[in-house]
Amino acid sequence: MSIKVKRFRAQPMSQLLGGRGELGSLMRMARMIDLAQSHLRAHLPKELGEHLHVGGFRDGRLTLIADGAAWLTRLRYEQPRLLELLHQLPGFEAVRGFTLKVRPVRPPRRPLRQVRHLPAHAADEISSCAADTEDPRLRHALERLASHAEREP
Repeated sequence: MSIKVKRFRAQPMSQLLGGRGELGSLMRMARMIDLAQSHLRAHLPKELGEHLHVGGFRDGRLTLIADGAAWLTRLRYEQPRLLELLHQLPGFEAVRGFTLKVRPVRPPRRPLRQVRHLPAHAADEISSCAADTEDPRLRHALERLASHAEREP
């Protein structure tokens, strides 16, 4: 008995994305979620639509995510209208209800900026080193560094 090695060949992207494989179904689901989110945001009041995100679809329920409990409460009142809006879209006839979740969005924290000061006498030393340097790139870099010094008027 012999064992033959199967050689896998690269598949075209159209087959991967449009076929019946896992990647194709994942891309279809992502497009459907994006379509649902843009459709719902377009029909909600602007201040509420900015806080709505569609998280996924499972077992006939669409997951809606709000970034605060107050916005989620407003979404609860809008559920019947949202369900009607979704049924207008092709592919969303199977949605029976919503799963509502709160996921607070924390803005990214900027790192603290550390300001460094270069005293005037240090700048004079760097300038004298630049004058004694033969390499033009190094001289230019040292002169640029010396120009950042705090000059007294």
